[in-house]
Amino acid sequence: MQKQDVERFITFLEERAAQVRELERQGEAVLAAQGQLAFQAKAEEKAELLASLSADAAKYTRQLDGEEGVQVARRLEQFSTSASTALRIGSVFFMTALLYPEDHKPGEPNDLEAFIAELKRKMEG
Repeated sequence: MQKQDVERFITFLEERAAQVRELERQGEAVLAAQGQLAFQAKAEEKAELLASLSADAAKYTRQLDGEEGVQVARRLEQFSTSASTALRIGSVFFMTALLYPEDHKPGEPNDLEAFIAELKRKMEG
């Protein structure tokens, strides 16, 4: 994969991560103002966005070489599978917890953001 293709891929992931953060922010706002059902709708939007992540990123991951490409595609598939599972079982708690390990602290990057930072380090180094 050429450098500019890698940059486009990372930009795609950063945009998706920003959309997730925005949906989380909106979810918190509507919970206070409109209640649980409005919050659930935002949690579902977040999960749907993550469920499609692997398929949406396929045009980029297919261009990655060798084991690195396999690992990146596998990690994105894990994000998507978890989100699909959360949607299938209808668990708002599970949808809210997507991308956050148990020991996550406020202000720390979520798992997608950490993955993007790791990709940037690998691609630059």
